[in-house]
Amino acid sequence: MERVILHSDINACYVSIELLDRPELRGLPVAVGGSAEARHGIILAKSDEAKRCGVKTGMVLWQARQLCPELIVLPPHYDKYERVSHAARAIYSQFTDRQEPFGLDESWLDITGCHAHKDGYLAAQEIRRRIRRELGVTVSVGVSWNKPFAKLGSDYRKPDAVTVFDRDNYRQAIWPLPVSDLLFVGPASTRTLGALGIRTIGQLAQADPETLRLRMGKSGLTLYRYANGWDESPVRRFDCAPPPKSIGNSTTPPRDLLNEADVRAVMLALADEVAGRLRQSGYRAGLLEVSVRDAASLGWSGRQATLRRAADGTRELYHLAMELFRQLHGWPGALRGLGLRAGALRPADGPEQTDLFTDYRRLDGRRRIDGAVDAIRRRYGDGAIRYMGAALPEDLPREKCSFTDR
Repeated sequence: MERVILHSDINACYVSIELLDRPELRGLPVAVGGSAEARHGIILAKSDEAKRCGVKTGMVLWQARQLCPELIVLPPHYDKYERVSHAARAIYSQFTDRQEPFGLDESWLDITGCHAHKDGYLAAQEIRRRIRRELGVTVSVGVSWNKPFAKLGSDYRKPDAVTVFDRDNYRQAIWPLPVSDLLFVGPASTRTLGALGIRTIGQLAQADPETLRLRMGKSGLTLYRYANGWDESPVRRFDCAPPPKSIGNSTTPPRDLLNEADVRAVMLALADEVAGRLRQSGYRAGLLEVSVRDAASLGWSGRQATLRRAADGTRELYHLAMELFRQLHGWPGALRGLGLRAGALRPADGPEQTDLFTDYRRLDGRRRIDGAVDAIRRRYGDGAIRYMGAALPEDLPREKCSFTDR
């Protein structure tokens, strides 16, 4: 039986949800953006009117306002976006139990064999009408027999539209499109493929797979299969998400980090965040990576290390992160941003190799402290308790700070 895969994408998700509370702004160039004062001033989403002025997602606010002086920038409200996202998934669940989210605003649906919704086009139209009627926002839905082509369909016509790519029309409709339109073809892959003379999806589909493998590794063969419509990856059920490959966080503080005391304050907050998410997810990290963004060049660099013993404790991650930072940076100048990522994840309830050099009584005490902190936050909120000396991005002192790391 031929699969019937849908991909539903909420059009201009953040902006559309903001306009539910600000209907007077409809028809005007509107964007949702971060705080320029906190140096998170980039465009997160934009309306069609702003898009026509040249405003793009990821553009810094001052550039966007140069292109569109009348641009209205609204602050983000992620709690509202999550509520609408959950409501949309509740509607999808009435069509199939096989739905796989792809961010807050997108989901794949597999309706193969669903007798109440046999026809993919009719099911997509019903989803589109219900989302608009019940939630007040619009979606574009792509219909195909595989996930990459279904996503292409939801991108093909916007807003509030349904596009079907089947075996009869995909060569005429999809192959002339730019290769950058294909799933997981980012700027770096576009440049690599361009150097091979591959600029359309059709050229990728007809390329030599061995050449793609030599230049791009396994990802080249994956993209080759995508372009030919040979993807057979399943649509996972919402409650059967694959385990995470890594857990991390990064931040751009309201001012440059000027000395190691600044870094310690922010690094401790990052370690607390990452360790808490590890414990919540039931994993421990076998690898830790620190990344820094130079204030002068705005370029990122990083350093990573394998942990002698898998860890999920805040202090453990913090101390190793600071060791990596000192190896990486050496403090030649100010830093614009800081990041921390835990990788090589393994289940926290798995077997643990003991050694002669670890004070397990002290380690157990720290784990109990972390557990108590987690319990307090679950009951009273994330801001109820935090480690002394940890500075969140919004409250990093504007002037140079200094304290002793104990």
